[in-house]
Amino acid sequence: MDNVVMLTRIRLARNLKKYPFPCRLNLAGKNQVAKDVVDAIQKSNSAIADKFDVYEINKLTEPQRISLVESHLASPEFISDANGRVILISKDKTMSIMVNEEDHIRLQIIKKGYDLDKAYDLADKLDTLLDEQLDFAFDDKLGFLTQCPTNLGTGMRASVMLHLPALQRSRALSRISGNLQKLGLTMRGTYGEGSNPKGAMYQLSNQVTLGISEKSAIENLKNITNQLVSQELQAQQRMVKNIEIQDEISRSLGILKSAKLISCEEAIKLLSNVRFGIESGVIDNLKIDTIDELITDIQPATIMVNKNEKIAPRDRDIIRAGIIRERLS
Repeated sequence: MDNVVMLTRIRLARNLKKYPFPCRLNLAGKNQVAKDVVDAIQKSNSAIADKFDVYEINKLTEPQRISLVESHLASPEFISDANGRVILISKDKTMSIMVNEEDHIRLQIIKKGYDLDKAYDLADKLDTLLDEQLDFAFDDKLGFLTQCPTNLGTGMRASVMLHLPALQRSRALSRISGNLQKLGLTMRGTYGEGSNPKGAMYQLSNQVTLGISEKSAIENLKNITNQLVSQELQAQQRMVKNIEIQDEISRSLGILKSAKLISCEEAIKLLSNVRFGIESGVIDNLKIDTIDELITDIQPATIMVNKNEKIAPRDRDIIRAGIIRERLS
């Protein structure tokens, strides 16, 4: 199960009762919201307070901002406008709080593998801590009030990142995606709404937030995730009997182990093939975690952040190839 489910995420949208939504706030208002949220964490009596670092988005370089998206700690929309925006990130990179995105607060918990219950439990505790300090906007009939009506109610998006190479190859995903909408779920690309799937990585999340409890939404997501994982694994076992598929997986690993320069797009495609090989048992001497860490660490902005310098695309391709060779050796 954990092999197919790469990441689990719980995201909660919240707004402070005493302020207008971010779209109606001037810069001074956004700065005050940011101060209130940071103070709520740092001045709390909870042990969780020491776990966060605070970053003002307008003080980060462009690569640092993009790297937050590549690591799934922030949304593409959040980094598109730095004014009045702050992000709090836990030292272990499992929690982040985006301030002044579409809502005052976008709190998210990220766990490796398939761990919806623990992710929700941690999100609930952090949500309660913030609510006690900040007083969230809430209506008895509508639930938590959000700028976008589609988030009214629980304000929760529970999601899993799935690696679905076999279902993608069999072209079954378009049919599956259509059926998911009838079940209150949606499937998006690697970085959420408006993004394309890279390396057969898809986000599956609940679509309905009004008229349903958080736990019911999570149970629904669990049930459909289990079905998708089962379908993926069955499709994999059928496909890997094909010598051409086995050859493609082996060639992908060979290229990654020997390439002297490689683009991010090609690397992600080949790493996806290798991950497919590990999941299906064709490759037995590599760990899934090694591949998943590489998928993040070889992203363009993340390479520049880790090297602490601006690097031209061709030089990034050389560095990327070196990172991959070293990790796979």
